[in-house]
Amino acid sequence: MVDVDDAMRTSAYSGGGKRRKKSDADKWEEKQSRVIEPFDPAEHALKEKGEAISMWIVVIYGVTVCVLMRYVFMPTLPGPERVLWLLPMLLSVTVPPLHRVLLPSEYYDLFTMSNWFRACFLFVFSWLALSFLLVNPPMADIAAPAVGGGLDIEITDGVESSRWSKGTYTLGLNQDTVDVVLGMGVRDNIDAANATMVASVWYHGELLKDSDGLVIGDLANGTVASHTEAIAAFDAVNGNWTRGDAKNTLTGDNLGPKVTPRAEDIGLAWDLGELGPGEYTPPSLLGPASAPAFSFGPEAGPGSTTRPRGPPRSPDWYSPGQNKLPMIN
Repeated sequence: MVDVDDAMRTSAYSGGGKRRKKSDADKWEEKQSRVIEPFDPAEHALKEKGEAISMWIVVIYGVTVCVLMRYVFMPTLPGPERVLWLLPMLLSVTVPPLHRVLLPSEYYDLFTMSNWFRACFLFVFSWLALSFLLVNPPMADIAAPAVGGGLDIEITDGVESSRWSKGTYTLGLNQDTVDVVLGMGVRDNIDAANATMVASVWYHGELLKDSDGLVIGDLANGTVASHTEAIAAFDAVNGNWTRGDAKNTLTGDNLGPKVTPRAEDIGLAWDLGELGPGEYTPPSLLGPASAPAFSFGPEAGPGSTTRPRGPPRSPDWYSPGQNKLPMIN
């Protein structure tokens, strides 16, 4: 049996039991670690009150910036720009100066870097959260209307094949000319009927003309709902479109013509008479870089080359209270 006192004495006399003498620096650090920071209840309560006021300042600031960006600045832009998110992010550096102006100095002097970091984060979150609400349905619809399911023509003699791919509608013919009833569908998130559209067909750099030299390529200019004749012409086709019907991939149900596969799509059609082989530039809903084209003839193949077009039109991407359907001639 080992006595505890003997064991401690043996450990003290052994070489491995020597303790390192503490330096002055070690003693100072140990002393500092035992010091309790002073706590002033009155100062703490004052800072909590200042943080509550700061929260409302930052939230109101974020909401104000969001409303100005959405209803004042955004309608002046020709399209989605990086400045729409970059400017509000840069405005976060104005949060401390804003507090200096609005917050009494007795509160402002108590704030530290952690307070400013939280305030800037709250500003960005307030602006971003409200922005999501103001630019999405049902609050708003800033997405431009678009072509529902591409282009198509009514079933007619002389057409051997048809294909819509990457903005180009290609027809293969077995005769010199065919009767063309051009159809398309307009799609929008909220109100496709009130979307503004400008539609025209160009051939060899000019508006399409008939055999008598009369211009027939100027198809539409105004709201979709105002083109009652084009809507009636689409309905008169009664689903007999060359590309056929769209099918539900899961159930196999018929969704309607591929040119207007959704129930909310509004179909429009125009009788262009007899057209021969060539490349035509019909209405575009997606901008100059992706203007749809259709070409047909014995030599017509996938991926048209040149796309003659008339003077470009640059409609607004967003207009308060009015949906616009961007069309490129």
